[in-house]
Amino acid sequence: MNEIIELTRIDFLQVFIAVIAILIGMKAVVTLLEWVTDQLGLETKWIRQKREEHELLITTSKNLTALQEQHSYDVERSDRRDDEISADIRKLTQMFIDKEIDDMRWEINNFATKVSDGQPCNKDSFKHCIHMYEKYEKILEENGLENGEVEISMEIINEAYKQKLKEGG
Repeated sequence: MNEIIELTRIDFLQVFIAVIAILIGMKAVVTLLEWVTDQLGLETKWIRQKREEHELLITTSKNLTALQEQHSYDVERSDRRDDEISADIRKLTQMFIDKEIDDMRWEINNFATKVSDGQPCNKDSFKHCIHMYEKYEKILEENGLENGEVEISMEIINEAYKQKLKEGG
């Protein structure tokens, strides 16, 4: 019981101050030892570990910079390649449209020649050719082009079709 009574008489402020003074003293001793080892050129395990961590941080920073540069280069190459692909797609699309226009023009003109030569043509052939002309006009309009060659052929086809309908054939 005496021990408990003795504990109640302890001045906790002095104990607290003593603990802080001991910690400050230990910190001063450690700092002094670090300074001495640094001045003597000695390397402790703790200093070596700290140096290795610093070197690792610098290496990681350099690698990250190189990676960012490579990423920027790759993005630039990818953008250039996308532009090239887009240009190729536009070129192929234009080639396809030109081919479609030429094919339709040839088919309409060929049918007009057939009709003007007096070769026999059925009603479905006329309808097909008229429908082909409508598609032809639509493609020209969508692409901002003008019809200059097929109009005369369509006049021949329309006149022959009207004549065929009048004759009931």
